[in-house]
Amino acid sequence: MDILERESPFFTSSIHGLRHWKTVERNGLYLSNFTGADKLVVSYFAYLHDCMRENEQVDPAHGLRGAEFARMHRQAILLNDNQFAKLFHACEHHTDGEPNNCETISTCWDADRLDIGRVGFVVDPKYLASQEGKRIAREQDFGALGQVPE
Repeated sequence: MDILERESPFFTSSIHGLRHWKTVERNGLYLSNFTGADKLVVSYFAYLHDCMRENEQVDPAHGLRGAEFARMHRQAILLNDNQFAKLFHACEHHTDGEPNNCETISTCWDADRLDIGRVGFVVDPKYLASQEGKRIAREQDFGALGQVPE
């Protein structure tokens, strides 16, 4: 967290900063109970996927920059090589990735997409992979996700 606070230009952003990251972590940890995703990868993803944005609007390369930031700080990330590869892919492709069979990567993406309402978009189940994520979107049951930690 200290590295992010020091180096991420979006740490304090009201749209893509710490509150969003905590929300994505909460969402991902909740969904992991249904998907079997690797919770450690999900947590790292939550804090790294948007950490190197250049603006609040369209920024197509921000996922790759977040993944590269993770690689630059690899020694501080307590994941094995397989877990890190999933984290890197999840960060790099979180805005443009095609559906895949990896429950961990899919859970990361669902966790982020379930928070799209913060910028005025409706969460659409067709963009979610997990059955529980789809259910939450269909039923607008965001309360199931719990409170965002402060």
